[in-house]
Amino acid sequence: MTRTIVDIHILQTVPPSNLNRDDTGSPKTAIYGGVRRARVSSQAWKRATRNSFQTLLDPSELGVRTKRVADEIAARMTDLEPSLTATDATAIAVEIVKAATGGKVEVPKRKAAKADQDDADTTPKTEYLMFLSTRQLDNLARLGVEGAKDITAFLKDKDFKQRVKQAADTNHSVDIALFGRMVANSTDINVDAAAQVAHAISVHAVENESDYFTAIDDLSPGAEPGAEMIGIVDFNAATLYRYAALDVDRLTENLGTGLREDESPAEPVRRAVQAFIKGFALSLPTGKINTFGNHTVPDVIVVKLRTSRPISFASAFEEAVAAGEHNGGYLKAACDRLAEHIPLVEQAYDLSEGTTTWVVRAGSATEALATAGEQVSINQLIEAVGAALTAGSAPNT
Repeated sequence: MTRTIVDIHILQTVPPSNLNRDDTGSPKTAIYGGVRRARVSSQAWKRATRNSFQTLLDPSELGVRTKRVADEIAARMTDLEPSLTATDATAIAVEIVKAATGGKVEVPKRKAAKADQDDADTTPKTEYLMFLSTRQLDNLARLGVEGAKDITAFLKDKDFKQRVKQAADTNHSVDIALFGRMVANSTDINVDAAAQVAHAISVHAVENESDYFTAIDDLSPGAEPGAEMIGIVDFNAATLYRYAALDVDRLTENLGTGLREDESPAEPVRRAVQAFIKGFALSLPTGKINTFGNHTVPDVIVVKLRTSRPISFASAFEEAVAAGEHNGGYLKAACDRLAEHIPLVEQAYDLSEGTTTWVVRAGSATEALATAGEQVSINQLIEAVGAALTAGSAPNT
């Protein structure tokens, strides 16, 4: 049985930066190939990708991840039924969320103790972040309104309770379908992720550096010279190898029927794949972005549409690229490595058949990958992948 897999390989040079820091404030690192590499966690880049969806997809196709689920549902309930008070709607929404997720929904103890204070936040919250689509929140709100007269009695009805569970487990948003969802208290509504994002690592060895800085009081009299603030921020600079794999079959299963009644199931899948490719490629984690202004885009993107399984080419850089290798910087040597590695792997494991490849690249340093696939711009890539998915197949490259 053939599969439909989209592999995304990216080389991206990032100047001094701190994209993703650890608990000490230093850029994250990892040991790979016996040397320390710069690292950006998968969570950081998935978050950046999700944020990019705000401009790539309609809000109705997205979800919200929050502990304040009851408030979200209650607000929708009062819109549907204005006669409901905010207090009653919230109480009903709490019971709906409990039935849907099997978890606790309550005001955190520390905040409950301050409930008599005017500025106290007494919002009931779930135990952990819940990820629900806009349509799921809407459907749960409708059920809340339906059972508003006696929500306790309604939830004792097995059929009604099953409808609540079903409302939370159908009509998934694009971001839930892509990145999955875990509900610890109700594993039957978990969603397996269709997209897998690897930790980005530098293709070369890295040592973190420190920037010592000071701040001067603009109104300080001349008789009192000196800094009013002294600090240190850690950073590094790196050429990163980034990789993500998207299981289109899993995505199709997660999305189910069309996101809108007037479209076929294939249409939201196409939009989701295109948004993920563009969002992942062009997004950037925002750690210390104001300090370093490290706004770069990928130097090269290699996208492969496969019919077998995901394949990462991280092993091309298991031996760290050395400075000045191949008479150039890290980027040129990394492109040379990747151009040599890809055909070796695909020939050894018979992976070329049924695989289509596109390449987006900029600059002479990426020339080694010029013949790795069809050369396109980023927008041409998005359209080409969409067309290939719509056709159901693509010619081999």
